[in-house]
Amino acid sequence: MIGRLSGVIAEKTPPQVVIDVAGVGYEVDVPMSTFFNLGGLGERAVLLTHLTVREDAHQLFGFLTHEERSTFRQLIKISGVGPKMALGLLSGLSVAELAQAVSRQEIGRLTKVPGIGKKTAERLLLELKGKLGPDLALPVAVANDAQADILQALVALGYSEKDAATALKALPSDVGVSEGIKLALKKLS
Repeated sequence: MIGRLSGVIAEKTPPQVVIDVAGVGYEVDVPMSTFFNLGGLGERAVLLTHLTVREDAHQLFGFLTHEERSTFRQLIKISGVGPKMALGLLSGLSVAELAQAVSRQEIGRLTKVPGIGKKTAERLLLELKGKLGPDLALPVAVANDAQADILQALVALGYSEKDAATALKALPSDVGVSEGIKLALKKLS
């Protein structure tokens, strides 16, 4: 498995770059975010890579950040999403924007990416829920340690952070942890 390339940029033709590593040129497909953040021809570059092996080809995909590569790997695990579609998603949305769209269940935001239809967007939202890091869309204001403990307990019981935060807002600010959990569970049921 080729996990990283470090070399000189020999060619740049969207969405592909050729990285010269000790005289060997590796063709690497990259999302447009990576493409535009790479230097010019002749400059050094380091890319984290993912190698896909098929019957008819070995393809290298490159990324500037660990987050991009891990998101790419999450995307290609989804049925019906291949490497090209995953690159298209990462070209159209940053990792943070994709995580936000998933947490807010925004189908419209995903369907704006070329090649993503409504059914694929729905499948992406379903499969990626809770897998792209913290819930970026829902900052929860916690007034004290007791409220933080109540929120954490509700999430541990399987409630979404959004539902737990909604229940938390309905509680008195001076409630204890055990009483707060009981009250929140009543509100959630």
